[in-house]
Formats: sequence, structure tokens, C-alpha cells
Amino acid sequence: MKIIVIDGQGGRMGSLIIEKIKASGITEPVIAIGTNSLATSSMLKAGADRAATGENPVIVNCRDAHIIIGPIGIIAADSLLGEITPAMANAVSSCAAYKILIPTNRCNHYIAGIKDVPLSELVGSAVSKLKEELANAPSQLRNSSDC
Repeated sequence: MKIIVIDGQGGRMGSLIIEKIKASGITEPVIAIGTNSLATSSMLKAGADRAATGENPVIVNCRDAHIIIGPIGIIAADSLLGEITPAMANAVSSCAAYKILIPTNRCNHYIAGIKDVPLSELVGSAVSKLKEELANAPSQLRNSSDC
């Protein structure tokens, strides 16, 4: 099972996602992809199994990802203060992976119906959904090697 966490800026959300994944008992490897080196470094420190930085790693890893987790901005070109390129947004939004997107009402995006909830609660909900998806995944996906 190929699980990817994508984040940018300082990697705060991505780090929190990875920490909660590891604390939840999920044993699947987690690949962190930062839009910049600071975000990547932060997610590695949080416990990511592997990591890469930039546009090309997003494009390449989305091709065969099973689950992608990150802020909702990863599907919008020029979001995260311009760190998400159109090619990155296209790669994430058009790939077949199941996407667990964390809503944030920032950077000129407003998501109607989203209450002002602490980030840790939103990430907790995302990790719960990840656990649910992993429990329902066919065994051949769970045992597939990724690289």
C-alpha cells in the first residue's frame, strides 16, 4: 500500500499527520513529499519512512499511490502561497488514489460548512479515515511493495 503525505510551507500539517499515523498503530510505510525542503525535513523528523521534495516527486509518486493525504490546497493550482504548481495539482487531482483532504479556510479558499475546528482534530479525523480505508483494502494492495 503506497501512502503519501503531501504538504508545503513549514510542513506543520504534514508532520502532525505523520505523527498521528505512527501513533495510531498503522504500520504501512508513509512517504512524505514536501513542496520545499523545510516541509520535507519536518515530515521526516515526524517519522516518515521516506521523503522527497518538489514537483517531480509529487507527479511521479501520484502515478501509483493508493492513498494521498494533505491539505485541500494540494488539488488547487497556485495554492499554499504558490507552492502547488499546476502540474502538482493536476497530478494529485487526476490520479486514481483515494484522497483524504484536510480542509483549511486560508489563502483565499473558503470551504462552506466547515466549522472552525482545531487542526489536531481535523488530522485525527483524517487518520481515522485512513485506518478505515486500510482495513477495507484488498490484501494484495496491503502487501504490495512500493518504490
